[in-house]
Amino acid sequence: MSNSKKLFNSAKKVIPSGVNSPVRYFEPYPFFTKKANGAYIWNADNKRLIDFCNGYGALLLGHRRKEIIDSVSKQLSRGTLYCTPTESEIELSKLIIGNFPSIDKVRLMNTGGEATMTAIRLARGYTKKKKIIKFEGCYHGAHDSVLVKAGSGSAHNGISVSDGGLDEVSKNTLVVQYNNIEDLEKTINKNKDIAGVIVEPILANMGLILPEKNFLHDLRKITKQNNIPLIFDEVVTGFRVAPGGAQEHFGIKPDITTMAKALSNGFTIAAVGGKKEIMDLLSPGGKVYQASTFAGNPISVAAAISSIKTINKLKNKLYSKLEKYNLLFSTALDDMATDMKIPHQINFTASMFQIFFTNKPVTNYETSKNANGKKFNKLFQSLLKQGVFIAPSQFEVVFLSDAHTESDLNKTLDAYHTALKSVKK
Repeated sequence: MSNSKKLFNSAKKVIPSGVNSPVRYFEPYPFFTKKANGAYIWNADNKRLIDFCNGYGALLLGHRRKEIIDSVSKQLSRGTLYCTPTESEIELSKLIIGNFPSIDKVRLMNTGGEATMTAIRLARGYTKKKKIIKFEGCYHGAHDSVLVKAGSGSAHNGISVSDGGLDEVSKNTLVVQYNNIEDLEKTINKNKDIAGVIVEPILANMGLILPEKNFLHDLRKITKQNNIPLIFDEVVTGFRVAPGGAQEHFGIKPDITTMAKALSNGFTIAAVGGKKEIMDLLSPGGKVYQASTFAGNPISVAAAISSIKTINKLKNKLYSKLEKYNLLFSTALDDMATDMKIPHQINFTASMFQIFFTNKPVTNYETSKNANGKKFNKLFQSLLKQGVFIAPSQFEVVFLSDAHTESDLNKTLDAYHTALKSVKK
């Protein structure tokens, strides 16, 4: 019996379902990790895997990046938690604002879910309205306002996807189709109580789905015309697609921005930023309440400062290198699947890609959901056996990091070739 199986059997006795986040589970059991470095992780049986899950996008610079570990080590010698303001929080806030021109002020917190919850509360506090519009397939955390699914029809009130979720809360969330600007306009015209629109500018929780031409620009235009705050959820895309996130990449300024993941390259931190008149509503100066013991934790702040400084130093080479690798890899993967006559779509941008087993373009939740998940599971299992770890779900994304080398990519392409053969059977 493998060490991971033994550990999983033990974990199930003390941890619900044996995992501390549902995305970590896959059949017959997840592997347990022993250590990580650079582009690799080692499982409990000491097998080395090339890591393309990368903390679900957090590890833009790879595992145990020296600059970040050095900064954290220095902070460890000075303390781990103060629960008082620190000068480093000011430094980090200035770095974030310097990279994101849409942000006048920023507040630090711990997780992406906490950040989106605060962003929505800010939008409601600012507008004095109740309803939030989100897009089908966008994931904004596991809180009631956004943990909703669609009913029948194109635009509808959200219904909680979780037992324990309050439909009384979810009903104030209107769900519309991503990449469908007409759907959005109709929904806004029918509802005069819209407090805000929240969107992943690039969907990274329904596989990888890209905004169609002009979709985000039209979204910004419509929200401005109707005086509705636009929230960009850049928990995944912030710093990953560009130093200033997807808003830099697409040239759009939202009213509120959330970020986490690549902000600190693997340490626990998140942030909400936006226009001064909105951000100043936060307590204690304003009446929108938000608080946290661990907000501005000096360890995570040190990691985030080092991450942003490293990204800004390397940005001219970092992003072009990852885009080049991604283009070459995705093109080669497309050629392989085409040669094998496997129906497929490959969506890719910046340092992210995903393959869908379908003959129709994947542009929204419906088309993503209709891709062949069983074939993807075969692909995942085959890659894992060959020492390549991607996220174990069709609805996640493959992430490249600065630590990946051409050799890693070539080995991974060989593994995908073998895996596609298993899919074809």
